[in-house]
Amino acid sequence: MKRYVLAITGASGSILGIRLLEHLSKKCEIHLIISSQTFSIIKEETGIDWSGKSEAETEKKIRRSLRSANIHFYRDTRLDAPPASGSFITDGMLIVPCSMKTLSAVAHGYAANLIERSADVTIKEGRTLLLSPREMPFSAIHLENMLSLARLGVRIAPPVPAFYHNPEGLDDIVDFLVGKMLDAFSVEHNLFRRWGDKRG
Repeated sequence: MKRYVLAITGASGSILGIRLLEHLSKKCEIHLIISSQTFSIIKEETGIDWSGKSEAETEKKIRRSLRSANIHFYRDTRLDAPPASGSFITDGMLIVPCSMKTLSAVAHGYAANLIERSADVTIKEGRTLLLSPREMPFSAIHLENMLSLARLGVRIAPPVPAFYHNPEGLDDIVDFLVGKMLDAFSVEHNLFRRWGDKRG
């Protein structure tokens, strides 16, 4: 079973991280980090309440919600959690959505919390890291940070939809974006009709 670290930060678009978690946790071991301010955003944007008084309570809520025992949850203050160590082997990390604060911290090696430290570890160990920066328009500062990371081999995947698959609603657009992120890790899925595929 493949093992990934997935972080959901405090940017709008938390549904993208949730949908990724839903699909990855069906067949992969997921080590999930949600930044502390993100729980209120998840609740506001999706109606899902995953907040808990402890890590164990939150993990139980998330596992029950997604019907998966493959999810291991950590608070972003847990710098002693497994993903903080390079000796903890993973198949990569995704930060979806990625706030500009987190993007900046990762670009400059400022590992002040577990999300930033896990990303730093992923880079230094040469593993695949994907960031989905959720902001628009991008400032020159944002673009410079993305360029710095892209030059290190980090995948920059802003949630930019396509329309050749004729989406019928928001769910189809979310599935396309999530599918493209899964493609970056060679994770099989059938979330959208690919270009040239006339089926469906």
